[in-house]
Amino acid sequence: GDFTAVDSVSFAVAEGEIFGLLGPNGAGKSTLIRMMTTLIEITGGTARISGHDVQKEPNEARRHIGVIPQAMTSDLDLTVGENLGIYAKLYGVPAKERKRSIEELLETLDLTKWRDAQTKTLSGGMRRRLEIARGLVHSPSIFFLDEPTTGLDPVSRVAVWEMLTKIKQQRALTVLITTHYMDEADRLCDRIA
Repeated sequence: GDFTAVDSVSFAVAEGEIFGLLGPNGAGKSTLIRMMTTLIEITGGTARISGHDVQKEPNEARRHIGVIPQAMTSDLDLTVGENLGIYAKLYGVPAKERKRSIEELLETLDLTKWRDAQTKTLSGGMRRRLEIARGLVHSPSIFFLDEPTTGLDPVSRVAVWEMLTKIKQQRALTVLITTHYMDEADRLCDRIA
């Protein structure tokens, strides 16, 4: 309708940094992420991902991004391995590379022993780890995380923080994270808006 969710926002994220968008619920953080990841139309202004205009070159922009939405979206009836495999296929990851990437992510995110477990049997923290692995299976250069620890218990939140830090150290990855937790932004981010 005529409601303005995001207005007069301007920022640039440097390659390799973790950039945080910090604000209360309803501030427009998720709307901004959805615009930058080509999920909703931008009604004014421009967003560029790795030099690609998300409105004029959405497919090129999408090839560079991994997205972890606020809601968990992995298929509950599939196993951890099946969820990762399907997502890799959807992104066109070749079979040999797909196997290597899935193995590496299962190891990195401590999910190897859960490979054959149905997703619905996982705890909230483990499901979030699966979501992170799924978002990285096609080796994106930019990773969007929309409030990745909302709804998790304190121990699971810290585990997710540690895994994100570990992944960042292992991969050439630029990360944009939204959060309403000041401690999370302080712990994870190089810069905050």
